[in-house]
Amino acid sequence: MIREATERGDFDNLPGMGRPLDLSGLDDPDWWAKQKIRDENLDSSALLPPTLQLRKERESFPESLREFHDEDAVRAILADFNTRVKQDRLRPTLGPASHLIARTVDVEEMIARWRELR
Repeated sequence: MIREATERGDFDNLPGMGRPLDLSGLDDPDWWAKQKIRDENLDSSALLPPTLQLRKERESFPESLREFHDEDAVRAILADFNTRVKQDRLRPTLGPASHLIARTVDVEEMIARWRELR
């Protein structure tokens, strides 16, 4: 089958043709996932534990809210964030991640910072 595919030209012009294979990190069981994320420039934050995702989201405020023009929409996003943080605190955890917490945001302070950005 490989010979027939080669004769048909199925392997011609494949990405990376003529370049050596990157075999670094093959001792890591997740090498393929990390390579896929890197090759396709994917956002790897979805792989983080929920608490760390919330912390990362909090760090992005208020810059991530810049595109919103309606203050009520911004307030709703911030209120939703605070609700998700509180729900995360109620989630049972075991192991080293159990001592991590995400902090809520002060909605009024964040609204003031959002106004300054606009």
